[in-house]
Amino acid sequence: MHRCLYHHLLFWILVLVVMQWGLCKEECIKTAIKSCSDCIQSGRFCAWCKQLNYTKQGDVDSVRCDTRTELEKKGCEETNIIYPKSTAHNTKNRPLSIESGSEKFQIQPQGVKLILRPGMPHTFSVKFKRAEDYPVDLYYLMDLSYSMNDDLQNVKKLGKSLLEVLQQTTTKARIGFGSFIDKTVLPFTNTHPEKLQKPCPDEEKNCRPAFGYQHVLSLTDNVDTFTETVSIQNISGNLDRPEGSLDAIMQVAVCGDKIGWGNSTRLLVVATDDGFHMAGDGKLGSIFEPNDGQCHLDEDLLNSKNNEMDYPSVGQVATKLADNNIQTIFAVTERVEYVYKALTELIPKSEVGALSNDSSNIVTLIKEAYEKLSSNVILSHEELPDGVTVTYSSHCKGGDITGTTGRCNNVKHGEEVIFNVTVTATRCMEEQMFRIRALGFIDTVTANVLTRCECDCDDSAHHSNHSHCNNRGKVVCGTCSCQEGFAGQTCQCELKESSLERQNEACRLNNGTECSGQGECVCGLCECHASKEGIQFYGTYCQCSNTSCESHGNKICAGNGKCDCGKCICNAGYGGSACQCKMSLEECMTNKSTEVMCSKRGECECGVCRCKEGYELPYCEECTACSSPCSKYASCIECKGFEAGPLQKNCNGVCTHLNNVMMVDSLRSKKPCREKDSQNCWMTYVMKEMDGFDRYEVQILKQRECPPPPNIGAIIGGAFTGVALIGLFILLVVKAVIWYQDLVEYKKHEEERLKAKWSTQENVLFKAATSTVQNPFYTGD
Repeated sequence: MHRCLYHHLLFWILVLVVMQWGLCKEECIKTAIKSCSDCIQSGRFCAWCKQLNYTKQGDVDSVRCDTRTELEKKGCEETNIIYPKSTAHNTKNRPLSIESGSEKFQIQPQGVKLILRPGMPHTFSVKFKRAEDYPVDLYYLMDLSYSMNDDLQNVKKLGKSLLEVLQQTTTKARIGFGSFIDKTVLPFTNTHPEKLQKPCPDEEKNCRPAFGYQHVLSLTDNVDTFTETVSIQNISGNLDRPEGSLDAIMQVAVCGDKIGWGNSTRLLVVATDDGFHMAGDGKLGSIFEPNDGQCHLDEDLLNSKNNEMDYPSVGQVATKLADNNIQTIFAVTERVEYVYKALTELIPKSEVGALSNDSSNIVTLIKEAYEKLSSNVILSHEELPDGVTVTYSSHCKGGDITGTTGRCNNVKHGEEVIFNVTVTATRCMEEQMFRIRALGFIDTVTANVLTRCECDCDDSAHHSNHSHCNNRGKVVCGTCSCQEGFAGQTCQCELKESSLERQNEACRLNNGTECSGQGECVCGLCECHASKEGIQFYGTYCQCSNTSCESHGNKICAGNGKCDCGKCICNAGYGGSACQCKMSLEECMTNKSTEVMCSKRGECECGVCRCKEGYELPYCEECTACSSPCSKYASCIECKGFEAGPLQKNCNGVCTHLNNVMMVDSLRSKKPCREKDSQNCWMTYVMKEMDGFDRYEVQILKQRECPPPPNIGAIIGGAFTGVALIGLFILLVVKAVIWYQDLVEYKKHEEERLKAKWSTQENVLFKAATSTVQNPFYTGD
């Protein structure tokens, strides 16, 4: 058992090591390196060797820049390798949940200073613990449209209950109130003067004039003040169903001085029974100016720009709520709950709950939503300076999470969670600052970022005229910084006009550009520019590069060789001008046991068959463009398979193209040949072309399909029946003709009778068939 567990553990350790090596393989991509400063800015794994005499004659200074491993391999002592690292230290680090006056700390540290090497990330830990008895501010923002009348009556009675719910969590709870309707222009509100003053449909109701948003009561811990203020509020109205909720939320978020937000957990409860207008809807009322996200409350605490600026966008509202650490609870009716659930996906630290028709459950709703919001801890940051990136990993009770924000759910009071924050600077920059915060909480971590772009080589021991520099310069990180008038790796060259021209001439190939335009002429020798994005220049005149070779498949030297000054040096097993050819013939072998190439119907080039016209890759086995051999060899099939047909007597002499003829009970081919033989029978067979041309392997189906003999009885019976039916048909036709003629004659007779002009009288010669005789003696008795 223990041995099995040991092997499993060892396996996973090896997997992690391999993954780590694959993900973090050290590589230094040198880009225009001339100094140690350039080197450490080229990549997180780049290091600089300051060792004297490390370079050889003709080497450029960029050879001092490489990974630590490579520098050590090339002879640079570890003590002479400059490899600055990113560092951090806390500037403010007060313990969690310890009071300092009236202040509590829920996040630690509160300040950190980061000194970052470009490209090298640094990770530090941030702790968070929900403090006990932390202040809570709740601002109740209510929709006062006419349909919310019942809700308003309940809220007037529930002020004390709302504050009591908050006081179950903290002794420092405050509550405020504000209301909203919509913009007072068409088509949102009826602009008839009478309707603006009394927009409610019920004229008997106490109805206040139409308005946009009004701040009614600043945050207070006096429940009586809240109850009295809310009790005098009246309902109002508008035309369309969506309300100006976002306009009101924006003012609540940005008018902090008027609202009275403190250093507390800030809750905004938005109570409404309908949807909301958003950016762009204002154009329906001829309002085109975008919302500026500023506070516009006048002396009456009304939004003075209500009818001058468009509604804010959801993104604007989300940003302002987050900037001011406000957590939002949408208390809405069940009919529009789905709308606000979608909205909470876009607004961080927000929840939605279903109101009853009269808002009687508002206290319970707020309590549940607050507990859920305050138990979800989300660590995020403000807008970052250019060139700075931040990622988080969360160590929560339920497991670790990594992403662009840190998040832990169901965090209880007194429970500590830890976030690892990784900050990276992508370039050198002046000192920058950004804040990390737990969304919905006032607590922040102020991060100051500086970049480490210079090397500390400790050159104080090297005086200005160092012997390594021929007493003509000082040593800076292992290289010579020459005095004016001297140049070279060791300041060995004098820059006089006469000698300078000769030196520059020695750096031109065939009177061309100095160092081919890819380097600098120093003391008559070309110092090629350092690598740039994988491109290396070298040669006496910097005339060579590792990218000036032929490409194949969008890869230099097809990825199968190295480019050396315009010529591909191919790896073993490859050839061609671009190393595109596999020299092995195995790829072309149809049958490796017989070493037949391309079915003897093509040639092997670069490991690929070049087939004769009509034959197809990969092995020239099929020829879809060739005429079918089925009918051509039908007579041979008959004599070979069934020993019949016109070629029966000389079958072997004539049918030499057919080899390996087999008689089978069934065929697997989807397209077999079907031809008639000399006995009018169908033969079915498959012909497969063998290596070479016009030589076939044949499989013939044993059973032919021959027509059955004639049925004499059926023929005679059919003939007799046919004659009888024809005779009957003729009789019916004659009968029909006679009947038709009689009908015509009868109609003609009737027409003539109707045309007669004499009256109808009884023929005097007519004698009735019956007569009546009266008995004279009959009396009726």
